[in-house]
Amino acid sequence: MPRYFLMQHGLNPERDFKRVAYSGAHDATAAWVAAGKADAGVLNASVWEKLAESGKVDTKQVKVFWTTPPYYDYNWTVRGDLDPAVVKKLTEAFLKLDPNNPEHKEIMALQRASRFIPTKPENYKSTEEAARSAGLLK
Repeated sequence: MPRYFLMQHGLNPERDFKRVAYSGAHDATAAWVAAGKADAGVLNASVWEKLAESGKVDTKQVKVFWTTPPYYDYNWTVRGDLDPAVVKKLTEAFLKLDPNNPEHKEIMALQRASRFIPTKPENYKSTEEAARSAGLLK
């Protein structure tokens, strides 16, 4: 998605940046920028918030300068041949999770989620388009 949005704004990473590297983890990306190993980096907003809240990144030294528009991400997926009754139970269980319920709070906190919502394949068209533009899908 970062490559897609850069290209939407007329930037081609290989042409416009001196070097493109992949840290392998969102927190490592923030650390690279903080250490001066990279001039800029891309990471998940919830990871950034967690790093900033915990003081693991100095927000005076490392700044957010742009955030992608919202898009569907981090879905929970099951095999297509799974028993529909099991799919229904799993779906209902996720949709019932409430961070205000002490029994659910830890699960929601691990995902940094306020709730889960139902989704459908059409919601991932922008992700598919991004993958195609990056040459990841034919």
